Amino acid sequence: MRTPEKQALAAGLQSMRRIGILPGMHETISTEGVTPVDGPDPDRVETWIFDLDNTLYPASSDLFVQVNARIRAFIAAALAIDETEAGSVQSRYFDSYRSSLRGLILHHDVEPRRFLDYVHDIDLSPIGPDPALRAAIEALSGRKVIFTNGSTNHARQVLRQLDLEGLFEDIFDIEAADYLPKPYPETYHQLIARNGIAPERSVLLEDMAINLEPAAELGMTTVWVRDPERLDAAQARPDYVHHEVCDLTGWLRSLLG
Repeated sequence: MRTPEKQALAAGLQSMRRIGILPGMHETISTEGVTPVDGPDPDRVETWIFDLDNTLYPASSDLFVQVNARIRAFIAAALAIDETEAGSVQSRYFDSYRSSLRGLILHHDVEPRRFLDYVHDIDLSPIGPDPALRAAIEALSGRKVIFTNGSTNHARQVLRQLDLEGLFEDIFDIEAADYLPKPYPETYHQLIARNGIAPERSVLLEDMAINLEPAAELGMTTVWVRDPERLDAAQARPDYVHHEVCDLTGWLRSLLG
């Protein structure tokens, strides 16, 4: 028997087909990389935890090309160095701390909000409303939260651009994590404590495999969301990744039946 959530999803998809947002009933909808049974039982999941950037929208939209350019520009201005050297500093701090911001705080006493406001001042026009993804997330039973190394303000702007506002109970951002980014284990513990999450009944969806390892160690189900346009065949699926998908919307719809 279909749950009310599944019935709502089916009705929503049918409505979108009628107005031309989705293909018709007899047209093919690509679900490449999706196996209908390759996922958790959605009715047993209490909390769905979504990464934001390059997860709720494709990495091929290149928003992070803009962010990375602004990080280099910020570092160059803050440290009075040229952008070539700033790029080296950016890479070194990211490799050491998984966040350029973390290195700037520790070594240069940079004010984090000034950094975050600057680097997230980007053009969001490459992404837009995703009615099918909204219908799929909305139909999931359980709570939904955002877990991001970005700022809450950036998350809200992205969700507004994707028309995904109102679906998430919490945005756990880098400030809530005391500027300690994923994949530091302490940050996952803070996320769990703040939202009362039972790890064994939660799912984390994330585009960076390394950020799934602490989640798996805590007992979460992990989903590696990969951009089909940027698949690296040499990048093997780690043991701590339980599910690997290239089409987030299609995968969620397959879970919901």
